[in-house]
Amino acid sequence: MIATPATTRLRHRGPSLVIVGAVFTALFLASLIVSTAMAGGQHFPSPFQPEALSSAWFAEHAWAVRLGAFLQFGAAVPFGIFTATAVSRVRFLGVDVAGTLIGLFGGVAASLMLAVSALMQWTLSQPGIVESTSLVHGLHLLAFATGGPGFVVPAGLLLAGVSVSAGLHRLLPRWLMWFGLVVAGLSELSALSLVIPAAGYLLPLARFPGFVWMICVGAMLPKARAATAS
Repeated sequence: MIATPATTRLRHRGPSLVIVGAVFTALFLASLIVSTAMAGGQHFPSPFQPEALSSAWFAEHAWAVRLGAFLQFGAAVPFGIFTATAVSRVRFLGVDVAGTLIGLFGGVAASLMLAVSALMQWTLSQPGIVESTSLVHGLHLLAFATGGPGFVVPAGLLLAGVSVSAGLHRLLPRWLMWFGLVVAGLSELSALSLVIPAAGYLLPLARFPGFVWMICVGAMLPKARAATAS
């Protein structure tokens, strides 16, 4: 008697994308909310305002900056874990295309940029730094560049790479693929903020919908694939 193949399910081994995405989102939002609350409701200053105003703000709210930097540095870790896990799962599900590696490159670069931005902010909170207005201004610009377009632009590559790779292979619903591509497009356009300060409004338009995309991908990307055993 000839044995018929039996269909089994192989599960991807890795952390929960929903949990990792939620941890990242919680830590990043906490870095904004907690530091703003500690500063009496005053938001993190723009690097394009007068230098003296920025120096005074950092001097007055050093602990708020330091705690915000700590939370943002912590957020960079789950973002990197999400990137590695999401790309690994898409490839486990049988999608071996360039888009997955593009997404991996973007996600790792974004995680590193977010960590560098946090360390710049931590430096700004240290005693003695605010005594040099030009040094404060330079570090402030670097913190903005790395945590703004430096994070958002490569993060857009993660969204685009995973959305296209998984969406075209029907691992994600089409609406989520297109949502990811629209947010990715806004992410790439946010690079204009480096030459046109007014384009900075694109940064939150790309950043915060990206959090929603991460959690939706975590919930909807399959965890298992079929395997045939004889």
